[in-house]
Amino acid sequence: MPEPATAKPAAARRGGRWIDEWDPEDEEFWRTTGERVARRNLVLSIVAEHIGFSIWTLWSVLVLFMGPEYGVDAAGKFFLVSVATLVGALVRVPYTFAVARFGGRNWTVVSASMLLLPTVAAWLVMEPGTSYGTFLLVAILTGVGGGNFASSMTNINSFFPLRRKGWALGLNAGGGNIGVPVVQLVGLLVIATAGEGHPRVLLAVYAPLIVLAAVLAWRYMDNLGPVTNDTGAARESVRDGHTWIMSFLYIGTFGSFIGYSFAFGLVLQNEFDRTPLQAAAVTFIGPLLGSLIRPLGGSWADRWGGARITLLTFAGMAGATGVVIAASASGSLPVFLVGFIALFMLSGLGNGSTYKMIPGIYHAKARARGLTGDAAAAWGRRLSGAAIGLIGAVGALGGLGINLAFRQSFQSTGSGTAAFAGFLGFYAVCSLVTWAVYLRRAPGPGGGGAPAAASPRDASEQHAYAGV
Repeated sequence: MPEPATAKPAAARRGGRWIDEWDPEDEEFWRTTGERVARRNLVLSIVAEHIGFSIWTLWSVLVLFMGPEYGVDAAGKFFLVSVATLVGALVRVPYTFAVARFGGRNWTVVSASMLLLPTVAAWLVMEPGTSYGTFLLVAILTGVGGGNFASSMTNINSFFPLRRKGWALGLNAGGGNIGVPVVQLVGLLVIATAGEGHPRVLLAVYAPLIVLAAVLAWRYMDNLGPVTNDTGAARESVRDGHTWIMSFLYIGTFGSFIGYSFAFGLVLQNEFDRTPLQAAAVTFIGPLLGSLIRPLGGSWADRWGGARITLLTFAGMAGATGVVIAASASGSLPVFLVGFIALFMLSGLGNGSTYKMIPGIYHAKARARGLTGDAAAAWGRRLSGAAIGLIGAVGALGGLGINLAFRQSFQSTGSGTAAFAGFLGFYAVCSLVTWAVYLRRAPGPGGGGAPAAASPRDASEQHAYAGV
């Protein structure tokens, strides 16, 4: 069967691969054309986002090459990775809007190409004698890699129907997240073969991969014409309490994942006196497992509800943090590794389930407003698309908080135990918020009930969140 005319890229329009009409909720369109196009864009989005994550977390590896001759102490190294985390979180907001302004395919080409800047800059400065201020500036540049996640997720969110968003967003994010353990594994191989004095070998590996990602996006991805920047939706999502509730929960899931990814190697070096090679040998394991399991979190959320999986995730993270605290107190490295790697895996599950919750929440709000069918789906896509970028940006700031907490803990006590105690309390609060807003049964007629609404001003929302 030939492709429907509405799905064909309008090659002459605006000088690129543009699709002028897109309706993934139409099952016939999705079956005959939409799914194939969406999957192709998903695969290429993962490639570019994967490289972006690798460059964003580049300094989690480069600090392992920085021996005493560099003159940077543990607190200074934690601050280097902190500024990279901060910039990566902040640029997620403009990157979200760039998709509609320039097109998903076009912006993927631009954002992937921009990764060459911090890579080349790091090549120029990675040697003893370079000033700490220069290292800080280059670490700031790597933050552009963090923005790729927001634009990629916003773009893929528009390609897939609501019933497949948990799977698609989980796979997209998980494939991108794997960029963290991959760059750490490559760093391990460089240290093990070339030695700690050759960080430029790592950078030489990534420069051609960046070019390849940009070329593939330019050649094979598509722009969706119907996706536009809706400033009204952006303002509405900012005013909506659920945007900030989900941002808070995403701090607990993704903020933990990215924060621990940056800090894991440094914690092993400073808590258990591991050498750079010994630290690098296990640093990649946690982020790898956390990335691989993220799509499962989205899939489980599709099946059983994102709020249920998210609540179980936070409860598990609290338990794993308790294991880490006990291991730190007893000096048991094996138990510490088990607890820390469990934190990565649980945060990966939570990343998938929380991102499934976002479109589900706004679709539920549309039903609570009396919208049905296509109107409800369109309203839900409109608000969730606007909210995703902000939630992703705020959530990534959790990584900054984790690294600053570790910096202060090691600087004050010489141990990370105090930081972990703070994380334990935070996960307990996240569990409570998830239960209270999305799972608690509100009293209903006859003693029954439905999931409680976040906003008591709209009583109809009390019945809206059963599928979130």
